[in-house]
Amino acid sequence: MLEITSLHAGYGAVRVLQGVSLKVREAETVALLGTNGNGKSTLMKCVMGLVQASTGEIALTIDGQRHVLNGMTPARIVELGVALVPEGRRLFPRLSVQENLLLGAYRPAARANIDRNLALCFEAFAVLKERARQPAGSMSGGQQQMLAIARAIMSSPRLLLVDEPSVGLSPALVKQTIDTIAQMKRQFGLTVLMAEQNFHEASRVADRGYVIVHGEIAFAGEDLQALRDSDLVRGAYLGTQHGSES
Repeated sequence: MLEITSLHAGYGAVRVLQGVSLKVREAETVALLGTNGNGKSTLMKCVMGLVQASTGEIALTIDGQRHVLNGMTPARIVELGVALVPEGRRLFPRLSVQENLLLGAYRPAARANIDRNLALCFEAFAVLKERARQPAGSMSGGQQQMLAIARAIMSSPRLLLVDEPSVGLSPALVKQTIDTIAQMKRQFGLTVLMAEQNFHEASRVADRGYVIVHGEIAFAGEDLQALRDSDLVRGAYLGTQHGSES
């Protein structure tokens, strides 16, 4: 379980997150909805230790043991079983597909499962197996997104953070990518926090979600219906308001 409490963070004098609190329970998929510039990526970076919070707490409970992530290095957080699929994929373009995947298995707990995880990734993403020796940078955007997800899976994570998986992809590839995240969640028993702008696609796989506006949680939906019924979501993501036609 991931629990974030009263989190404030930013870059120098620029305050980005203002008192953010949210929770992702074990085996849930939670969507963090928000348009560009509202703090979704900063929140993900705080969880990974790439940005340090000024105040507030980030806690991860695994197998009954609670770990406060504040002040931990990214390497230590990865060792606990947290993996990030970053916005923009951040692959090593000149390395092959397989080399990128093997780099994902760097953490000690994942090394014993390299062969198993590699086989599972190649089974889930047939195109990666076909292009295993091809430079990652020469693949299409959709294929690179598949590789970024598979690379994260290679670390044998317990908590998967996915930042803006739909950016730069066609509608068909967005659907395929979101379906893949759901498949990986089921197959590996993951807990997932997904930052996304596309409400329609995120809501197909999420159990519930939050809306972040100007660095603050503007709405917390305890289920998808609550999200759909929110005036904020209806106005910003569905183009409707209560009492209007869809």
